[in-house]
Amino acid sequence: MTARPADLEELTYLSFVDYAVAKTADALPSIDPTAMRLVLTLHRVTSALVYDLESSVHRPNGSSWPGFRVMFALWVAGPQESKRVAELSGMSRAAVSALVKTLERDGLVRRAQAAHDRRAVQLSLTEAGRQTIARVFQAHNEREQAWASVLSEDERATLIGLLEKLMHSTEATASKKRF
Repeated sequence: MTARPADLEELTYLSFVDYAVAKTADALPSIDPTAMRLVLTLHRVTSALVYDLESSVHRPNGSSWPGFRVMFALWVAGPQESKRVAELSGMSRAAVSALVKTLERDGLVRRAQAAHDRRAVQLSLTEAGRQTIARVFQAHNEREQAWASVLSEDERATLIGLLEKLMHSTEATASKKRF
């Protein structure tokens, strides 16, 4: 599976998918190149989208993608136990715990002892946190609109339906258990 240097120099993060699928299929004829292309494309587009959101919206607003995820979960779902915020944001409990220290220091999130269990930590947005997430989400959604604008309404509906089908599949449901 060696490549000519000229081929490699022309590759980009996103165009690498075609190259990788072709080279892998040549080297391992028994693989399913369509499944590989699906997963590799989905992963790369998602990574590019997240990078765009973080670099054009979140970092300029003094935040991060993980910080946004925690604050968004609290904004949408309301006050939650720390372990529930970890689940809703797709992060580990340890990552949420470390991140909440920064968000609390910045006056965006408040920690309190949960009423039903002294060991549990209840998280909530402060008023400054609610104002921040509402403002940042406006800019975030503008970038979402830019990404979605290349698709027609029918294409968006089809893609959403297909992604939801993947999301709700047995395999995907089983993998969610780790969060």
